[in-house]
Amino acid sequence: MAKLFVYDEYTNKLLTYQLSENDVMPFVYGSTMRLREFRGSSKSPTLWTTIRAMEAWNMTRRSYGRGIHIGYAFKRIWEGGHGTASQHYAGVAFDVGQNTTSANRRQIWNAASNTGAWGYVEPLSMTPTWVHFDRRYFTPACSGTTAGYPTLRRGSVSTYVLILQDALNALGYNTNTLDGKFGSNTERAVRAFQSNVSLAVDGIVGCNTWKKLTAASVGIGRTSTVID
Repeated sequence: MAKLFVYDEYTNKLLTYQLSENDVMPFVYGSTMRLREFRGSSKSPTLWTTIRAMEAWNMTRRSYGRGIHIGYAFKRIWEGGHGTASQHYAGVAFDVGQNTTSANRRQIWNAASNTGAWGYVEPLSMTPTWVHFDRRYFTPACSGTTAGYPTLRRGSVSTYVLILQDALNALGYNTNTLDGKFGSNTERAVRAFQSNVSLAVDGIVGCNTWKKLTAASVGIGRTSTVID
């Protein structure tokens, strides 16, 4: 069994599910995506995504009209495999179509683009052997880009808070929980991290804190302080 958090952007709440590997993902139309497909190569017993990412998937799948092979979706930040601002760590990104033809990938790309539901659909010139799309949400903390993670502070709720807590815990800054809710323990851990890397200690996770935190935690592997 795996624990799955699903962030509801409509109510700003995190829903929690216990699923087996063959269970259909919540909010997915029909049986077009199962937990094992969303998980991919991740070994984590805890995963997360958002309702709107699942809705965008439904629209793309219906538009394309047939099965879409998922090569990569979810990863935890310490598992790595992607860049330091990857939406895969937020559970809202998909790399698909690796096992099909370039013509079919073009059709998948068109289906994803035409829905208007994804925050970003990568040009095929950048990913010639797969199709990438993601349902990034909120405004990035770093200006001049549409990528990256948003500014977080006490009271924030999202899968980005799950990334934050996951990275802090992996680095030994204990948040006491992995629940996607930025409370007092998470703020204390943020302040300790900021102090140790010579940043302004304000407990707010902005551009500079994200840069330092992700650079230190992406792909470091499961540590003894990781929380599930």
